[in-house]
Amino acid sequence: MKELTSDKRMLEYGQMKSYSNISCFSTTRYGGYSEGNYASFNCTHYCGDQAEHVALNKDLLCSLLSPRPTALVIPRQTHSTNVKVITSSDDMLHLEEVDAVVTRLPGFCLCVSTADCIPVMLYDKEKQVVAAIHAGWRGTVGRIVEKTIHVMKDIYRTDEKDIIACIGPGISLESFEVGDEVYQAFEEAGFDMSFIARKYAKWHIDLWEANRLQLLGLGVKEEHIEVAGICTYRSYESFFSARRMGIRSGRILSGIMLHK
Repeated sequence: MKELTSDKRMLEYGQMKSYSNISCFSTTRYGGYSEGNYASFNCTHYCGDQAEHVALNKDLLCSLLSPRPTALVIPRQTHSTNVKVITSSDDMLHLEEVDAVVTRLPGFCLCVSTADCIPVMLYDKEKQVVAAIHAGWRGTVGRIVEKTIHVMKDIYRTDEKDIIACIGPGISLESFEVGDEVYQAFEEAGFDMSFIARKYAKWHIDLWEANRLQLLGLGVKEEHIEVAGICTYRSYESFFSARRMGIRSGRILSGIMLHK
């Protein structure tokens, strides 16, 4: 069960919290240094916020994590399906056009930035591998969750039944109105639209369910999947929402880290 920390700065996940050797979280908008549409706990430097405020927020985030991370690994996302494996600090120099990161290195906190898109965090409890995934609608259509798990299997021999998964705050089906072209993209990609789409005045897509179904389809156990169920569009006062606030606004940072 997910819950906010006492200072309301982070959302924690019950599935992951039961494992003492990892940290897993999503930040909120509370208790940081940024101003305006970035107020106040924006930890992402790609969205137009003042660099000094982002640096202060990132340092604050690191101070809240125990143990303190060696590094925050924050890729520059482009709605691709590119997956980057972090095997050393040198890999942090090559994070352009990356939307999912994987590592077995302790102390490296893998992060993705979202503000309506879906963050997905994975933990292989047997092989001790973690992953953070940015799944907007384009990444979801491209099955970025599946591709990330295939990378984990190929490199670290991950078994799907050992994966613990958390799907973080993002836009809900009720709030995610899309055009016919988006509906068609999902249909052409082989998604069962009866499970993930609903017709109001326009089509609406359930990105939470689309990604949950990918996990189940690969063999991740249903009881190992936690869905935060928090709509960023509706809860924009607590979590950043680009649809509600505009592109030039803050971002949620969702991260997962193996402890040293």
